[in-house]
Amino acid sequence: MRLSESTRTVIQDTVREVFGFEATVKLFGSRINDEARGCDIDLLVELPSVATELERKTLQLVARLQLRIGDQPIDVQVLDPSTPRQAIHEHAAMTGINL
Repeated sequence: MRLSESTRTVIQDTVREVFGFEATVKLFGSRINDEARGCDIDLLVELPSVATELERKTLQLVARLQLRIGDQPIDVQVLDPSTPRQAIHEHAAMTGINL
């Protein structure tokens, strides 16, 4: 995994700050492979209940993370029970690593 322990902690804390303590977050994509060269951070945030204002909260999460860990590409997928499942969600859920 190509994220420092401090970056993982910042991500976890910020996800909980924006989405609540029941939210879980997984890292997926190139950052889970130590051999890969990709530079973006791909995150899957899973929520146990339907959330309001998902788009606003997602943008808020990305903005806060960029301020806290540096201006770098961050891609966030948010999945709650009302979200139609897409292939990206399945891939992230199957291959992602819990932070």
